[in-house]
Amino acid sequence: MQRKLNENKVNHWENLLERIAKLRVLVIGDLMLDRYVFGDAHRISPEAPVPVVDIEREKETLGAAGNVALNLRSIGAGVEVLGIFGEDIPGERLKHLLSAHGIRFDPRCQQKNVRTILKTRVIVRGQQLCRLDVEDLPEKYDLERAMGGEEWLARVRDWDAIIFSDYAKGVMTQGIADRVIGVARSRGIITAADPKPKSGVQFRGIDLLKPNKSEALEMAGVGIHGRFSTTEICRAIFTRQRPKYLVITLGQEGMLVAEGGEIVGQIASDAREIFDVSGAGDTAIAFLTVALAARESIIGAAKLANLASGVVVGKIGTATVTANEILGAMRL
Repeated sequence: MQRKLNENKVNHWENLLERIAKLRVLVIGDLMLDRYVFGDAHRISPEAPVPVVDIEREKETLGAAGNVALNLRSIGAGVEVLGIFGEDIPGERLKHLLSAHGIRFDPRCQQKNVRTILKTRVIVRGQQLCRLDVEDLPEKYDLERAMGGEEWLARVRDWDAIIFSDYAKGVMTQGIADRVIGVARSRGIITAADPKPKSGVQFRGIDLLKPNKSEALEMAGVGIHGRFSTTEICRAIFTRQRPKYLVITLGQEGMLVAEGGEIVGQIASDAREIFDVSGAGDTAIAFLTVALAARESIIGAAKLANLASGVVVGKIGTATVTANEILGAMRL
């Protein structure tokens, strides 16, 4: 009997993943290039009390909104991103990676006199030693100015789901959120946001909000050091932004799921080994959104996203997960 139940469960997820692979998703948000420098350190520099890192290899991948798009492509969904990057060397690398993974983007996303957001992480013996960031002023990443006029809003109607990947770098504005959500609601398109409270953008009337624990505290007006009362936090966020669903990611504690202002479940973490949590939120918002767009329940969507995130944190660096890896994890 148990074996039959397990087979039915796997079949359900296989069917869901097949439906997801047929979806088309638009990702709007901050585009970044993530660079990883891997090496070892055996001595201290004679110039300053810092380790000397002997570089063994380097890796570049898409970060932030690009990583959300990459997660969607890894399970077969069609994807386009809207964000801003520069005509510099990191920008050319970012453009190459987008094209190589079959992620579409509007040529106007690449702008002159803009520095592409670049995060370089130095990894020594599996541990992050430091991170070096390059970015421009927030106004340089103004998406509405770059796209020009209103015609780009017509393209919002062409998608099964829309994800706002807000890293508070300048792409997301209240105007974009309000207008895109308005168009999407009139067309029955699923909308979801991974918010950064410091950007000040309110995603009123959105289908799904997915903050982490500290972001949820800020969104509820408690502050990141406030008491985390799950019922009060969920009700405060619903009162302020009125999402249909709220999923708060809690790290090793899993996910808290709420609907209509009331908690409907908490899902335990599926992570078996944790090497790196960077990018786990991107994986979660990607899988939550497409599962909902494929007409899965919010609890089912959260279970899928939780499992996918559990696979990703077992990898070093921003990473993605395939359908086969998800099904393999389900069978463990």
